[in-house]
This record gives sequence, structure tokens and C-alpha cells, in this order.
Amino acid sequence: MAILEIKNLSVTFGGIKAVQNVTLSVDNGEFVGLIGPNGAGKTTVFNAVTGVIKPSGGEVVFDGQVLNGMRPDKIAHLGIARTFQNIRIYPKLTARENVEIGVASIPKYDTISAMLRLPHVRRWDKEVKEISEKYLGQIGLMEYKDVKAGSLPYGIQRKLEIARALATQPKLLFLDEPAAGMNTAEGLELVDFLKQVHEMTGITIILIEHHLEVVMNVCSRINVLNLGQLLFTGSPEEVQKNPEVIKAYLGERRK
Repeated sequence: MAILEIKNLSVTFGGIKAVQNVTLSVDNGEFVGLIGPNGAGKTTVFNAVTGVIKPSGGEVVFDGQVLNGMRPDKIAHLGIARTFQNIRIYPKLTARENVEIGVASIPKYDTISAMLRLPHVRRWDKEVKEISEKYLGQIGLMEYKDVKAGSLPYGIQRKLEIARALATQPKLLFLDEPAAGMNTAEGLELVDFLKQVHEMTGITIILIEHHLEVVMNVCSRINVLNLGQLLFTGSPEEVQKNPEVIKAYLGERRK
């Protein structure tokens, strides 16, 4: 069953058609890739689904609910989380505190209760710390729980950002170029990490990535965008053999 349906999605910026009539669907529990040359419209699709930008046409349906016109925070609370091309962590907070922000993003009490520090507020605050440490343990970052995020190695910061996204308990996770800035060895290590995350959580994941060895090794199905349009959808093997994909994307990488 499809958890996400994108129907004839179009996004226009000042007359420029960034995305044109893109239609695709993602089934519950799938690990899907979204690739294409620079400027193909990949992140624009992410932004349109998550409410960061407003589509100029088409419809986005998540878990049976139309997202068009909905605020980003409302969409997030429905169960969609994401990471970004540029790492967005809080460098002066510890790894655990960064994950706590993800856990606490799920509303459990109102402002008045928080001001009065009622018993259920104190209990939840304690649970937030425990839950955060659980996620750090699952992701293999427990040893860094008290380390300031800004002092962590780059690859660990990437994993921490994913851990924080998972802490919001999403049904769907968007990963926007998590291997950006990594070398080949680091990228392959990320492959094992992402496989572990998917097997552990079972959540639906959509991955944008320019490191093809990452996409080909973790995704069961790949959507290829080119010039804002959906060019091809298929298995990693089919994508690598498709002449149009080779011309539009793989060929570009070989220049």
C-alpha cells in the first residue's frame, strides 16, 4: 500500500518550471532513491512534500491525507521527518540534547502545565532523556552522548542528525544527500548504517544522493529526475542499464 502519492506535482519559481508533472508513489516500508543531475528538482520535490514550498500544481497525499496547503509543522506531526544537504544540528548542545529535541517535538503537555512543572511534565522530561539515550544506543552513538555535537567528526554528525530525525517517530524519513562531503570509504560505511537503520525501524525512507554506490546498495527502487521531470523508475540494475539515465545522469558523472 502506498504511504506517499505524488500526483502531477509541479513547482514554478518566477516562471521557471523547477518540477513538471511528476507522478510517483512509495509503498509503506520501502527504501527508495531519488537521483538526477544537479538542478533536476530532487530537493524541490522534498520541499514541496514537506510544505517548505507551495506546489503550483498537482497533489501530495501522505497516509491518505492531502498535504497541499498544510504548514510544515503540521506535516511533520503527521509523521514525516527529514535531514538536509547541509547538516542542521545544534553544535553547542550535546549529542543527547540534540536527540532530545527530536523526542520533545512530539507534544505531550501544554504551556501552562510546563510553567507549573506538574508531575506529568517532570515524568515526561525524565522519559525524554531515557528515550534519547535509547536512540543513541540503537544508532551506535551512545559513547558520544555527552559530547558537544559541534566537536564530533563529520560522519558522526551526519548519523546524529539522522538519529534526531528518527526520534520524532516518523512514518516516512527523507534523507537529503547524507553522504555529502564523504569519501568513498565513508560512503560505503554509511551504506551499512542506513541498512541497519531501515532494518531496525522498518520505516519508509526516500533518499536523495549523488554517491551512486550508496543509492545502488541501499535502495530497492530508484526514481530518476531530469530537468524537473520523472525520467525513469526501476530497480538499481534497471537504472544502471537504461540508456536515457546513462545519458542524463550517469554520463554526466563520467565526464
